Amino acid sequence: MIRRRHLALGAAALPLAAPLLAARAQVADWPNRPIRLVSPFPPGGAADLTARLMAEELTGVLRHSVVVENRTGVGGAVGSEFVARSTPDGYTWLLASTGPFAITPELVRLNFDPARDLAPVAMVSIVPSVFVVNPAVPANNMAELIALARARPGQLSYASGGNGTAQHLFGEMLKQMAGLDIQHVPYRGGGPALTDTIAGRVQILCDTLPLSLPHIREGRVRAVGVTTAQRHPALPDVPTVAESGVPGYEAVGWYGMAAPVGTPEVLIARMNREVNALLDKPLLRERMAAQGSDPLAMTPAAFQARIAEDRARWARVIRDGNIRPD
Repeated sequence: MIRRRHLALGAAALPLAAPLLAARAQVADWPNRPIRLVSPFPPGGAADLTARLMAEELTGVLRHSVVVENRTGVGGAVGSEFVARSTPDGYTWLLASTGPFAITPELVRLNFDPARDLAPVAMVSIVPSVFVVNPAVPANNMAELIALARARPGQLSYASGGNGTAQHLFGEMLKQMAGLDIQHVPYRGGGPALTDTIAGRVQILCDTLPLSLPHIREGRVRAVGVTTAQRHPALPDVPTVAESGVPGYEAVGWYGMAAPVGTPEVLIARMNREVNALLDKPLLRERMAAQGSDPLAMTPAAFQARIAEDRARWARVIRDGNIRPD
């Protein structure tokens, strides 16, 4: 009787064990086909450059193609939601960034929540921004620009790549902390905003350092202040906003990798190790530095804490500035 009962229990356990064994086999065999890295922004921008650099490097270490797929819209939310809804099997990953994780959810009602539906995997890089002005603006540094804005309330305008973008909020935080009256002019992307700043249609632009750096070096725009806590090696003579009369100011974006919630923890840990190892490679660090970004390795837990901290910070700026989506 006892023997029969044991046999019956063993037979009942087989259907329960089968999915677990299959999942273990799938993980052990990963990767065995091409991997998709979704970039939620258009080709050619700083996010896309980072995605393609990481895809190239990961292809080498994983020994299977990592292919970048651009899915754009709603400040990165479209591509992020696509990944959140994807099968969590380790073959779809997201190039995560500040906007869709820490800003957009505080501005618009999304069909998903990055904090609930996407698992942080690895930080990749910090992306500094820089305030630049048209060369005709009579300000050589941020302190002079702040003095000019205070002397001409409401007369200066600053451009960004769009309402609710990270650079818009970086400028809004400057206004709030320095008590400035500067008009925000949103554009449909950083490229048009930079073009109009160069042309003098707007006086000031807050832009990512990777995209502005070539134009700064060629004299098309003048850098007046970096948004990092310390001066940036790419622009050692340009002061920080914090040292220019706005103590405590720091505003940087970041890029990282995320996966659909439910992706096996062992694969998240493996991808975190691979990314962190890549960020230690001198050649990769040089390539990222040439783009104006700073590699930064983190554990998934530390990355998750950073996302939560940034989301709380930008929620305050949005609330205090009464910022609304387009």
